[in-house]
Amino acid sequence: MAEKPKHDDLISQLTSPGWRLIPTGIDPAVEGTLEDMARAAHARKQGGQHSGAIQRAEDSLELEAFELEQLWWHLGLPT
Repeated sequence: MAEKPKHDDLISQLTSPGWRLIPTGIDPAVEGTLEDMARAAHARKQGGQHSGAIQRAEDSLELEAFELEQLWWHLGLPT
């Protein structure tokens, strides 16, 4: 299992590709940068859906809800 990254590490990876959003239900998973996945998860939440899980493809590291909300705050997205 991958070690949990610190907030600053996640911020530095915002433009890094290789992240995946795994939504709940029948919606397909999507891949892209961490910022793209954070914004897509936020849009799902704002639309009344579960935000889904964000994983790093190389090692299946999954962000916790608190880490995702910190990224939304950093990107200026309301939580």
